[in-house]
Amino acid sequence: MADQVAVEDPGLRSGRGAGARRTPGLVPVSESRRTAEQGPRSDLPVPAASTLDAVTREATSGPGAVAAFARMLGSELGLTFRRPRNLAMLAVLAAVPVIMGVVLRILGDDMADGPGGLIQQVAGNGFFLALVSLGALVPLLMPVAVAVVAGDALAGEAAGGTLRYLLAAPAGRTRLLAVKFVNAVLFCLAVASAVALAALITGLLLFPAGPVTLLSGVAIPLGDALLRLLIVIGYVTLGMAALAAVAIALSTLTEAPIGAIAATVVLVIATQVMRAIPQLEPVQAYLLPNWWSGFDAVLRDPIAFDHLTSGLLAFGAYILLFGSFAWARFTSKDITS
Repeated sequence: MADQVAVEDPGLRSGRGAGARRTPGLVPVSESRRTAEQGPRSDLPVPAASTLDAVTREATSGPGAVAAFARMLGSELGLTFRRPRNLAMLAVLAAVPVIMGVVLRILGDDMADGPGGLIQQVAGNGFFLALVSLGALVPLLMPVAVAVVAGDALAGEAAGGTLRYLLAAPAGRTRLLAVKFVNAVLFCLAVASAVALAALITGLLLFPAGPVTLLSGVAIPLGDALLRLLIVIGYVTLGMAALAAVAIALSTLTEAPIGAIAATVVLVIATQVMRAIPQLEPVQAYLLPNWWSGFDAVLRDPIAFDHLTSGLLAFGAYILLFGSFAWARFTSKDITS
């Protein structure tokens, strides 16, 4: 250091001369003292923190928040409906009504005395194949498909190491959780619509079509029956959305997606078993699967809206309860992966 000071340019030591030479890495004490006395320069740009605050405000309020949410949702939907596993589940669920319709068409005469008279109803009017298919798939197969998508929502991101990057955006946790839930609800709608549409097309192709006789004995035009089928699809979608809220809540507790998926399926099976035990009748009204088949209220004249409302309130309670749990857990946990 002594050698450096000895050969230093006198102009640099005195602070004169814009082109004065200085030794690399050496800042004269006089220059440091002068900079400290002058304080921060007013011609420097505004600190980046204010820019970040502006970006945060734009991303969390007003049109910017809506646009950001729409972009995230569009990306999430693209990933969900391009994944081969999810497409395969939709294809399998849509194929079940087709198989049911073909079997009933081939063996209809031999199975004419089947339980519940459902076969006779399908054979008399293909519209009922949609209701029979939904009634057969809602208890287990459709919940499994929903559990796979919703259970993988957050745990899958954690297992893949992408969750931290998704949360890099301002105010990312609440928005990401909302995007995951809306994506799961739209997948539930796709599942219910695929089953109903495949069953309706198969039923109308293989069986007669015409006025639909409801459970109350009143015949309504096929067009009115189709409108009631839309109500059924919406009801089933909300029922599966309640299960999706449960699966997402479980997904916040683990970084292994198979754990959240398996836990959701086990809960569905356990509650279905509880529904079959007469001694547990007092608690059956609080079980989610107990309300999934409530869409038969649409097949009455007039529609039993009180029963539909009870089911919708149960679905809303599950969504609110488990959605709140998922939000509280996800917004307070440390993200390490």
